[in-house]
Amino acid sequence: MKIAVIQFPGSNCDIDLYSALHDVCNADVEYVSHKATSLDGFDAVMLPGGFSYGDYLRAGAIARFANVMPAVIKLANEGKPVFGTCNGFQILTEAGLLPGALKKNDSQKFVCETVPLEVVNNNTLFTTQYQAHERIALPIAHGEGSYYADEKTLDELEANHQVVFRYASENPNGSLRNIAGIVNKRGNVLGMMPHPERAVEALLGSTDGLRLFKSLLENGTVKTEA
Repeated sequence: MKIAVIQFPGSNCDIDLYSALHDVCNADVEYVSHKATSLDGFDAVMLPGGFSYGDYLRAGAIARFANVMPAVIKLANEGKPVFGTCNGFQILTEAGLLPGALKKNDSQKFVCETVPLEVVNNNTLFTTQYQAHERIALPIAHGEGSYYADEKTLDELEANHQVVFRYASENPNGSLRNIAGIVNKRGNVLGMMPHPERAVEALLGSTDGLRLFKSLLENGTVKTEA
């Protein structure tokens, strides 16, 4: 599996993602510029956290129009894995690859801490190495991480088992139904506010994020109908 890590102006977790995949998981991974117009030859794509384009207008709103995004959408439509963490999750919602939106935290403050999560769905490409309803701990660092969608969309996410991670104790940002991460209906696009790439080595305080990347590498490309 060959994996692309997209670099937008203002990305600051691209190196973390690369290191988690290359140095810890020994995966074949390359940086790809936001200026690229093709992702031919890649089997998966990662959208990193950070502050793409300075989060002007709102987080992810400008990155959604980057040259590389049509190729990201094409790859997602082909059923290949697409993962976005933090700002990457925001970009995925802005691009329409995931439903809902991320708004300012209810506290109106930037939050940076490690939080407990529940693995709600361990049957996705990204979560097969977790146990159902397992409690894990991952770092968060965001100012616009409160997940919002209308009630119909929220009910559909629950009914379709698209909620993958949920905040397990105190809700750090006001996300509706404590949602921390979701997949699309096909199950090949995952967006989440927590940072699994910052929890892949004991030296970092936790290895709870490592199994997400190992699940992805183990499962490869989803086989579903368009």
